[in-house]
Amino acid sequence: MIDNTHVVVAHGTGRDMIPAPEMAAFGERFGFRFVAHEVGDANRSACVERPFWFIENNFLAGRSFSSWEDLNQQARQWCDRINTTYKKHIRAVPRELYAVERLRLTPLPAWIPEPYRLYQRMVDTEGYVALHTNRYSVPVAWIGRRVEVRETKDKIEIQLDPRNLVTHVRIAEAEHHRVLLAEHRPPRGQGLARIELHPEEKTILAAVPEIAAYVTAVKQRGRKVPGLALRQLLRLVREHPREPLLGSSPLRSLRSGPPGTNDSAPCVARVFSAERRE
Repeated sequence: MIDNTHVVVAHGTGRDMIPAPEMAAFGERFGFRFVAHEVGDANRSACVERPFWFIENNFLAGRSFSSWEDLNQQARQWCDRINTTYKKHIRAVPRELYAVERLRLTPLPAWIPEPYRLYQRMVDTEGYVALHTNRYSVPVAWIGRRVEVRETKDKIEIQLDPRNLVTHVRIAEAEHHRVLLAEHRPPRGQGLARIELHPEEKTILAAVPEIAAYVTAVKQRGRKVPGLALRQLLRLVREHPREPLLGSSPLRSLRSGPPGTNDSAPCVARVFSAERRE
């Protein structure tokens, strides 16, 4: 018996209540169904909500906790003590009553999938994925890639593809923390053994391998994201034939100024031109 909470109810109230598909599937898996009381008859669900009042005023009152693990440990000890005392409303000891009723209870399914929340994230330039103000590390090769994040009760799973999965211990609160795994960063001074080329870079080098050094300079000294600079360079390669680009006249780079300006600039410029110098 529940109230007409929108967490469970898709539409309707009372006997006409239709549960949300996720809640209906949850109840079907464990062999029960949700029933909502009529509007204005909140006392029907009092037997479900009363334990919350009992916990708030008997367990939480006067206690302090150093972490969620500490809270769960103290709650377990408190439940073990409370369930061994006699209860007037059931005229029995809960632990003894459970031992008698256990033989008639329906067993739980052999496999219960862990509930999770699903997110789509982009790996930032420092190799982290942000979730609830906290940041979780991934391999540096994933920088700029879109990943799928699964948040469960105790862990964070970050998946790039079926063969690349990273698991972190979940931070329960929004604490602006960074979680870094040592294997996600190469030892200082060694760098990456192999860095995968951008798709645009592969296309450029396949068409004009002679400008490999120039492409490297654009990636290292460009002020924009390397992928954007490479896309602009690839557009230049496609718009102009190979012969003019590789002739005696060098390429002249342009700064991104007002329309019609052709000011000379170093290789770090964002816009390129294939005009020949006189």
